[in-house]
Amino acid sequence: MAEIAREQPGDHHEVEALYDLCFAPGREALSSYRLRDGVPPEADLCLVARGRGGETAGAIRTWPVRIGDAAALLLGPIAVHPTRQGEGLGGLMIFEVLERARALGHPRMMLVGDAPYYGRFGFARLDGVIMPPPTNPERVLGIALREGAWDGIGGEVTRAPREEAD
Repeated sequence: MAEIAREQPGDHHEVEALYDLCFAPGREALSSYRLRDGVPPEADLCLVARGRGGETAGAIRTWPVRIGDAAALLLGPIAVHPTRQGEGLGGLMIFEVLERARALGHPRMMLVGDAPYYGRFGFARLDGVIMPPPTNPERVLGIALREGAWDGIGGEVTRAPREEAD
């Protein structure tokens, strides 16, 4: 199918080109991008899927954020090359990121997406967690990577301080 490995610095342009191909122009205007601006991603949780010929078949990135005083991970963007869609590659990358995040001791992860799709990975609507506008609250989803990790967590999602993200 594809080999999934940690994104390397030399992959950056190919991954960005894949995101440009898969998402509408102006994707960087979305609220989730404002949370990523100036904050490095969680390098251990940014993955690239490569086909047999070494081509970029998919990519997924993860970013640190804050919800009040609590640290969380923001999953996304996730993209699969149009010629590889329908093979389950996106799901494999999501499962891999979740497994790696748990192994690294991260307590919680969130994303903005469709509940029917992400629910199969364990994501559910987060009441009381507020993404910057104009995000639809119905699309703010989270998963506890350890028992009770979302208990008592709520408030506005903000960028992680740079020193925390390094």
